[in-house]
Amino acid sequence: MFETLGIENLNSSSASFYFALVLGGLFGYSAEKIKFCFRRALINDDRSQALFAWLFALAIATLGTQAVIYKEWVSFENHRFYSSEIPYLAIATGGFLFGIGMIFTRGCISRMTVLAGTGNIRALFVILIFAVTAHSTMKGPLSYPRLMLSEPTLYLGEFAGLANNSILQTVSICIMAIISLLIITRARLNLRIYVFSFIIGNLAVLGWLGTGYILYDEFEPIELESLSFTRPATDTLFWSLASTSVSAKFGAGLISGVILSAFLSSLQSKRFEIKSFETPIQTIQYITGAMLMGFGGVLAGGCTMGAGISGISTLSVSAFFAIIFIGLGAKLANRRLRLIRKLIFLERA
Repeated sequence: MFETLGIENLNSSSASFYFALVLGGLFGYSAEKIKFCFRRALINDDRSQALFAWLFALAIATLGTQAVIYKEWVSFENHRFYSSEIPYLAIATGGFLFGIGMIFTRGCISRMTVLAGTGNIRALFVILIFAVTAHSTMKGPLSYPRLMLSEPTLYLGEFAGLANNSILQTVSICIMAIISLLIITRARLNLRIYVFSFIIGNLAVLGWLGTGYILYDEFEPIELESLSFTRPATDTLFWSLASTSVSAKFGAGLISGVILSAFLSSLQSKRFEIKSFETPIQTIQYITGAMLMGFGGVLAGGCTMGAGISGISTLSVSAFFAIIFIGLGAKLANRRLRLIRKLIFLERA
């Protein structure tokens, strides 16, 4: 479709940067307003509201993405989420480590990216360590354990994507529709939470639609992607270091948009505040968490947004698998956090 838009001074790859800049901007603003975070949905005191918000966004994203698939605007046939062989050991290990990491950093990487825009130096530090670790896992020394863990696979064939089976797809859509209706009628959330969760869910749909249909160019194809933070973080890091030789693409636009809009949102609501590390132990804990998320995010095939909201919206079995193990890792780490601090970080009682 891209060639019909009449944009002559940009190719599809460059256009994806500006598209993602807007996408990230809308996400950053929305997520900052309601403190959207999967970790918060699992362990915080207000986790019921946060979980309802996350599930509502997931339901909206799934219903929208399946509508896009039904209209045949986007196909996931050759996407990694629909790969017939699932590296189950890599996904389970990566998800579990990512979950532990987000407990150490007190937020998943999408939340850290939002917080970086609000003046949180800890979050910015986490993003940098996360990006370096993720890149090392994809192309550096850490790729060796990644490849080793990726060897055991489970063959699912067409069932790797539930949308490939009309019955499973219909059941999944009905479940998501019921979830959204129950949350609307029973959860009694603040109207603002409904609105911004609805926006976040639709942004995942827009991401797939934008990269898979609107910006699709058969002569210069771009990768089909949506809201995610693992690969975009690495793309942004290396674009910022070598922008004269590395072109700005979707990932750089997304991360830039999130940070900028979160900054503006925090200024508007007077929540902008410079925060840094308080103790050396806290610094070590955040570094460890960032590395676990970076390594785990690549192994699992995404973060709580990439494998979670965006991934599950495609009805990918591997995405479901990843988010389950992220949740398990987070729950276990939260229960044993005090013991972990004593044993690993040598924190005194």
